[in-house]
Amino acid sequence: MSSSSGGAKDAAAPPQAAQQKAPQQENNAGQAVQAVEQQERQLVRTATVDLRSDDVLKAIGQVKDRAAAVGGFAGEENSTKNSGSVTVRVPSAELDKVVRDLTGVGEVTRSEVRSEDVTDQLVDVEARIATQRASVERLRVLFERAGSTSEVAQVEQELTKRQAELESMQRRSASLKGQVAMATLTVRVATVPIAAPEPEKVGFLGALAGGWDALVAVVGVILIGVGAMLPFLVALGVPAFAVVYLLRRRRRVTRMNEAA
Repeated sequence: MSSSSGGAKDAAAPPQAAQQKAPQQENNAGQAVQAVEQQERQLVRTATVDLRSDDVLKAIGQVKDRAAAVGGFAGEENSTKNSGSVTVRVPSAELDKVVRDLTGVGEVTRSEVRSEDVTDQLVDVEARIATQRASVERLRVLFERAGSTSEVAQVEQELTKRQAELESMQRRSASLKGQVAMATLTVRVATVPIAAPEPEKVGFLGALAGGWDALVAVVGVILIGVGAMLPFLVALGVPAFAVVYLLRRRRRVTRMNEAA
């Protein structure tokens, strides 16, 4: 096998310099994973709060002020005179405090805080990043040692591919860490209490209710279709009936004449 083919398959037969670096890079990978595992559980926290307030715009402004006071920032906002909502990002450690402080903004009619453990996801991503980084480093050594033009092109193509994969993993890791660091709080405000969402029905009764709703929806669609077609059926059906009637009458008269 030529040296060019060997350059494209560095993972199977890396140069001696790359092999010497591999143990150190693998140790770094293990240390990165261990560092994540030794941390506290990595939680993505989100909260939803419903408020009743006579002044919706003022209440939304106070929500944003409370988020800014703890180092957060406002995101999406949608408000009218009678209702509105705002989504803010606050440090995860401050989420509970901000939620409690909302009692000073308006009447809290509903509050829900959720947490998703992403520790395993982070451990997996960090391990893949460390492994991919070691693979990129080995390819860089191969690239420096490449001799022929074809070998340079082949190694460079594989290096670009693995570098792109590494950057994608790094963005995924940064996104997860950002979600862990900053919790998402959605506050809905209205001048009248916001109705709580209906609890999801489960079991036989839930399936029965879902089937009935589906049946009603299908029947409704069918009736709408029939209603839309009815004017055309009337407009086309009456002339068609008249033509058929006249043809049958003419045929009957013809038979009577022939019989006579």
